[in-house]
Amino acid sequence: MPTSTSPQLRATLAAAVTAAVVTSPMLLPISAQAADQPEISEIAYAGGDDTDFIEIAADPGTDVSGWTVGSVTRGGSPHSEAHVTTLADGIAVGDSGALAVEVPITNSVNSGAAADGSYGSSAFVVDADGALVDFDQVGGVVGGAGVTATNSSNLPESVRGQEATPTGATAPRGESIQLIDGSWTAGAPTPDALPGDDGGETDPPQEPGESLPIADIQGTGPESDYTGQTVTTDGVVTAVWADGGLNGYTIQTAGTGGAAKEAGDASDGLFVYSPQTAAEVAVGDSVQVTGAVSEYYGQTQITVTSSGLQQLDEALEAPTPIEGEFPEGDDARESLESMLILPTGDITVSDTYGTNRYGEVGLVNGTEPLFQATDVVSPGAEAIAYEEESAQRAYVLDDGASVDYTGSASDVPVPYVSTDDPLRVGGAATFSDPVVVGYGFDMWRLQPTEWLTGENADDVQPATFEDTREAAPQDVGGDITVSSFNVLNYFTTTGDQLNGCTFYEDREGDPTTVRGGCDARGAWDADNLERQQSKIVDAINGLDASVLSLEEIEQSAAFDKDRDESLSILVDALNEDAGSDKWAFAESPEELPESEDVIRTAFIYQPTDVQPVGGSTILTGSDAFSNAREPLAQAFTTGDDDEPFVAIVNHFKSKGSGSGEGNVDNGDGQGNSNADRVDQAEALVDFADAQKAAAGTDDVVLLGDLNSYTEEDPMQVLYSAGYANIGKDFTDEQTYLFGGRVGSLDHVLASDGLVEDVTGADIWNINSVESIGLEYSRYNNNVTDLHAEGPFRSSDHDPLIMGLARGADTPAPDPTDDPTDEPTDTPSEDPTGDPSEEPSADPSDDPSDEPTNDPSQDPSGDPTQDPSDDPSDDGRDDDEGGDRGDSGDEGDRGHGGDGGDDSEGDSGDRDRGNGDLPRTGTGLTALAVGGVLVAAGAIALLIARRRRV
Repeated sequence: MPTSTSPQLRATLAAAVTAAVVTSPMLLPISAQAADQPEISEIAYAGGDDTDFIEIAADPGTDVSGWTVGSVTRGGSPHSEAHVTTLADGIAVGDSGALAVEVPITNSVNSGAAADGSYGSSAFVVDADGALVDFDQVGGVVGGAGVTATNSSNLPESVRGQEATPTGATAPRGESIQLIDGSWTAGAPTPDALPGDDGGETDPPQEPGESLPIADIQGTGPESDYTGQTVTTDGVVTAVWADGGLNGYTIQTAGTGGAAKEAGDASDGLFVYSPQTAAEVAVGDSVQVTGAVSEYYGQTQITVTSSGLQQLDEALEAPTPIEGEFPEGDDARESLESMLILPTGDITVSDTYGTNRYGEVGLVNGTEPLFQATDVVSPGAEAIAYEEESAQRAYVLDDGASVDYTGSASDVPVPYVSTDDPLRVGGAATFSDPVVVGYGFDMWRLQPTEWLTGENADDVQPATFEDTREAAPQDVGGDITVSSFNVLNYFTTTGDQLNGCTFYEDREGDPTTVRGGCDARGAWDADNLERQQSKIVDAINGLDASVLSLEEIEQSAAFDKDRDESLSILVDALNEDAGSDKWAFAESPEELPESEDVIRTAFIYQPTDVQPVGGSTILTGSDAFSNAREPLAQAFTTGDDDEPFVAIVNHFKSKGSGSGEGNVDNGDGQGNSNADRVDQAEALVDFADAQKAAAGTDDVVLLGDLNSYTEEDPMQVLYSAGYANIGKDFTDEQTYLFGGRVGSLDHVLASDGLVEDVTGADIWNINSVESIGLEYSRYNNNVTDLHAEGPFRSSDHDPLIMGLARGADTPAPDPTDDPTDEPTDTPSEDPTGDPSEEPSADPSDDPSDEPTNDPSQDPSGDPTQDPSDDPSDDGRDDDEGGDRGDSGDEGDRGHGGDGGDDSEGDSGDRDRGNGDLPRTGTGLTALAVGGVLVAAGAIALLIARRRRV
């Protein structure tokens, strides 16, 4: 059974785990090519932290007690103390001539000034005397400049100031880079076995022994009782993944299945890891296999060489898929590991962040997706308990492969994602064909019985998904409407117009979006800007609000232009699309803050519906907003109302980074910079009071991206001041997706005097629930063209629209548009009941991680380039935020997460490839929220769960 541990916990256990590996019976033959001198022979970085390792090649029996093994980021510093480990006494290299040491490794590979080419983290080994044994860098240019280690106190003295040797090799997700015959290459990980050593003539035939039932091999304990032993078993082949990176197949005991399993039962299925024989079998074959049993990162497997497979002459009875609801909890799912099942009942899509990249879809039983804990319950103990229970419910529909469809497999049509059949969070999933239960990257996974691609989907895809798209928002009534929309770094100053800008590129090497090196954050050039702008225009004109606040639009004065230039260009584009002068914008205030971010807030409005009263006003001189965008106010009137109303747009500090008292994530579910957001909420209340007095009205609407979920502390400040949360009270939808959970960071709040005028509200889910692959920033990332005109995935946030009755005889909305029941406060297994949450992934990954438009796990935002300890590092591995520069979404602007604990992003998702993608708001790993919640209960969970990593 899987267990997910924090980096600190893994570091504590690392020596013990390594010792257990070394003292277990060897699974592979003695190597014919042991290293003359100790060196690094393999670096596994392209997955979650729990799959990372650095392998030492040395003569069998070499004592490595007291040796130090670790990794540094692209900036040359360890990401944390957990990224460096010292081996315990008594550790020695085994008979294979290789020793894999588990240690986290950050996994993005990018270009920069610190080394040649595109490069990533570096791995080092220091012996017990303190001498540097080896220091190798992921990627880079062979013979070129490598990353230089900093003087970090976490580094051994002999590493500091040394330059890593570029390997020139990078790995797709699920693979490692390996030193074979003096050259580095990518391949399936071979921990504790020298890469490229397939045994040759020293590989003795695997002679069949007495056949054991698969259930005996699987067992009912924490792990197989046969781990490290060579066994023989029979079964029927149920799935084959000869291509795509899984390099194996599953077998199941003859005639089993059909009847449901109970928690604690032994599974009748087994994964056969066998690159040598996977192409020799087909689904339905009756086989006998002989090989060594192991636990590979949470999944029981048997490793079979070419001599270990035997086709049986007499066909065995075919197993039957178990039909029914996929159970919740590790114990129940463990009983189905590697077995055929056909999930039934209500199933809902809970995450799409990693779909376009890794071909995986987050799922949960029931009729609702998973919810951010603090969007439903109070931060702290309630949120932690909510998340822990939610984590037991989440699972993934995978693609039967471990490739990156935006990287090394970009020429393979991506599965599940298309412009014709939308895959959306909240939509129902219906299975039509059996799948195999697996475990990997800290998630339970349902695998199709062969590698699924967009090309063979008609025959292989095991499930279909409900299309929940709406062409327009619901009718919210009223004579005017007010809305808020985060336009995801809409910059008309493009990267190609500025010096120093670096860029993300599509699969053909063409620039798409700004990566760093300058103040721009959006499209790289006019073509990409047009793709971005056309979607935003479709969304805003489709929203058709009377008053619309905007967040994350270019503050053009940062580029020595009129402050309103980008705003004016957007309004012109809206009017051109509408065919009339439908829109106008509120001009910038006369008095501005002394310094401003490169992104800003703004108001646009329809003059036929409302007219501005006076000029706009922005808060100045407030220390509370030194790291965020100051509130901007504008009074409006319909001409028929008794008094104007004041609209105030906001964009609070993001969750991805923080420093100072109360701003470091304490694990209560609110992420970083919570204290700053509370201060900003308090300053906003005072600013709103002043604007009320200036406009002579009690009617105020606060709106925008508050970077706070519904039940968090900053929101409580606003509730206590008398503001009602319109999204909470009038809708059952959310504006954002992060780490496989939905929640609202964007809000519309009405003062007591204005609430009685509210006629309805709706969240138009056009963005957050859609695959990021549809975004302009992901244009031509895969051979399948996922770009389409229209409002869908025009941003990463969804707009919320509110109806107001400001005149006499104003119509109310159609009662059929009323929201359904709100989510309850606790997770539930009842499909019709409460929401819950899925463990992050992300990462997804993600978050996640990648502000789409800077684009972009978490993963998972802040400035295009996040700061780091080392000025030569672009920070994208190490830091989530940049204070004043943050673009304000939960995931900051961190790059995609690796499913572990050290990547910058992740939606969640897990970044198992080279991480060379644009960043997006959903892209932090769930470091900021979900990851810490899970970590808070990690020790208790470690005891309770059944399989050790």
